[in-house]
Amino acid sequence: MSENRLTITDERTGKQYQVQIQDGTIRANDLRQIKVSADDFGLMTYDPAYLNTASCRSSITYIDGDKGILRYRGYPIEQLAGTCTFLEVAYLLLNGELPNQEQLAAWETRVLRHTMLHETSKKFLENFRYDAHPMTMLISTLAAMSTVYPESKNIHDATNRQKQTIRLIAKMPTLSAYCYRHRLGLPYIYPDRDLSFTENFMNMMWRFMEPKYVANPILARALDVLFILHADHEQNCSTSTMRSVGSSQADPYLSMGAATAALSGPLHGGANEEVLRMLDHIGSKEAIPAFIKTVKDGHGKLMGFGHRVYKNFDPRAQIIKKTADEVFTVTGYNPKIEIARELERIALEDEYFIKRRLYPNVDFYSGIIYEAMGFRPDLFTVLFAIPRVVGWLAQWEEMVTDPEQKISRPRQIYTGYDERQFVPMEKRS
Repeated sequence: MSENRLTITDERTGKQYQVQIQDGTIRANDLRQIKVSADDFGLMTYDPAYLNTASCRSSITYIDGDKGILRYRGYPIEQLAGTCTFLEVAYLLLNGELPNQEQLAAWETRVLRHTMLHETSKKFLENFRYDAHPMTMLISTLAAMSTVYPESKNIHDATNRQKQTIRLIAKMPTLSAYCYRHRLGLPYIYPDRDLSFTENFMNMMWRFMEPKYVANPILARALDVLFILHADHEQNCSTSTMRSVGSSQADPYLSMGAATAALSGPLHGGANEEVLRMLDHIGSKEAIPAFIKTVKDGHGKLMGFGHRVYKNFDPRAQIIKKTADEVFTVTGYNPKIEIARELERIALEDEYFIKRRLYPNVDFYSGIIYEAMGFRPDLFTVLFAIPRVVGWLAQWEEMVTDPEQKISRPRQIYTGYDERQFVPMEKRS
């Protein structure tokens, strides 16, 4: 049908071209037919940071940034965070449907069965300096686990992929807790299969001499909610990295090491740590107007506001605000929340921020909650990585089984010299 085609007129040559439109997109390769001469490479698109380029088809996560919508497999994030456990949502992301009771029980059993780390991985961790950053330890050890499970390189075996997926989801909390305890010089705590996914993580983080760790149910539930909110977020920097590295047929441990490295940056997973630093820098509600003036003058950044995708409220931020109130009933009030709420109120009423559509995102309140629960700021990005493993693996599985996907290889626009003749050393000026 004509309405599903785009007609392009090349004013350089006067020629017209027909390009098919499908799902609101055109294929970039279809532009290659637009040439000035026969030996011309053809037209390319130039899109730094992929602001308007779709690299894949995916049925996992849907985002409408203008309307503030986030859905996993079609389910609104508000419904999932309000009623599900993290492992229930993990099953949904990986399998496409919510589990029934029997499926969920079997899934939880399989995950908890693989929570132990191989002793060689523990020894690998012990060789880091006492003050090594937990995120760096996590990235390195994830990649090193490729040597522990060499069969993971057989990525075309569906059963093998499923086994590695379960291993990674199960071992991520254990590995993260061990990174934390290594930095503090504390002995490692083995997983407890009698506990839920989040309770077991808290046990490995904070258990000392007690014979049995008992997690506070409100804090365990809050962690469940936070994990659900961070489980996947479409084609962000780290997910794109997982797909890109995975497209070379690297195994999932190496691909995930790369994805975790991408997550570690302050513009991605490290943003909530930057929010806390900003709140510490502001210091009090009275100092907020002066701080906002510095932001407007271009001498500072309002961390935790704005998002590449959301041009409305980040739906996760609304859920986190409610979770924060529940956490504070257990931990006591974190005074930073007063600065945060006043900062949010002023920013949302200020024309400067309204015009730029800078609304609070998920990072704005999550760091405050993590700190109130007892997590150190240098662990915040690790806490982001634990649930995001599920999204990365779901996206990786989709990429591996997509017949259209090839090794990732973007084009460039060359801006260097034309051909030059080599100059011997003695003739160089």
